[in-house]
Amino acid sequence: MRNVVVVGGGVMGSAAARTLSRHAQVTLLERFGPGHDRGSSHGSSRIFRLAYPDPFYVELAARALPLWRELEQESGQELLDLVGAVDHGPRARIEPIEAALRAAGRPCEILHPAAAAERWPGLRFDEHVLFHPEAGRVHADRATAAFQQVAAKSGVDIRHGVRVASVTPARHDRVEVVTDAGEVFVADAVVLAVGGWAPDLVARTVPGLPTLRVTQEQPVHFPAADPLSWPSFLHYQGATGSEPGAYGLGSVDGVKMGFHGVGPQVDADHRDRTVDQAALAQVVAYAEEWVPGVDTTGAVASTCLYTLTPDHDFVLDRHGAIIVLAGFSGHGFKFAPLIGGFAADLVAGRRVPQRFALGAR
Repeated sequence: MRNVVVVGGGVMGSAAARTLSRHAQVTLLERFGPGHDRGSSHGSSRIFRLAYPDPFYVELAARALPLWRELEQESGQELLDLVGAVDHGPRARIEPIEAALRAAGRPCEILHPAAAAERWPGLRFDEHVLFHPEAGRVHADRATAAFQQVAAKSGVDIRHGVRVASVTPARHDRVEVVTDAGEVFVADAVVLAVGGWAPDLVARTVPGLPTLRVTQEQPVHFPAADPLSWPSFLHYQGATGSEPGAYGLGSVDGVKMGFHGVGPQVDADHRDRTVDQAALAQVVAYAEEWVPGVDTTGAVASTCLYTLTPDHDFVLDRHGAIIVLAGFSGHGFKFAPLIGGFAADLVAGRRVPQRFALGAR
């Protein structure tokens, strides 16, 4: 049986450990404590959606959907709540999303903005509105814990509070992992899933890593009536580009809202986690104009890390016995159980989508 070390206990590393546990002896090393808020996987909610203008991601999300249901069954946890989602904005931005969903045979419908506002009175809508029911939210903290729960039951050795100092190829196609405490692990393969720390640890270990931009983002939660009944929503602003300007979704903490990838570039170890009041005011101003169903006087902001490649595609590839998982922020969480399977494929020497390869950029 192969011996595999997974470095990073966020959602991607935890998903990889869970899948790998079926065929390997796995050790998962995470530098912080369980459920920590220092990285990109914490919090109560992430958007789940199939709706992309790119058919490639529509297909991946559709493949991830039953895998989330499988994890729910294995863990006994409710993780995925499909309350639907609404994308709205200029016709030129929304029609490609509709076309991609219809081409994949996924349900969706176009609504007039006034009809959409009547259906969801807590929201106002831009020019063109697309509703798709196979969407909603994933409970983030619970999902990461569920991956680890199932992994531990399958024999994964999960160690928190362990910081990895170096990862080095060793003799006979093996890899040596050394911790800050001087502990040494020698493995047949190592999976690096370290989020915002990838520009340091992974870049020192694997050549050809694309530029990874790490930013501090600032989502905001607003009180609202019955927030768990709200659809997820994405507002595409401007006539060009593929990424939404604003996003939102209901959660147990209220309606979560923010702007995609607009925060300052930071170092993961030395960032200032203080709330930026000017950035908070911008989200509040957006809510006052477009989301009348929230109480803007009760806004509560927090900070998190984003790690993005220039084209917002992920990095999933193998360099020798080292597997790299990186660049998932902004839209990657929904794919976690599928990414865990891809990591296992790479460890076994099987192919994954070439689009994610280190040399694809």
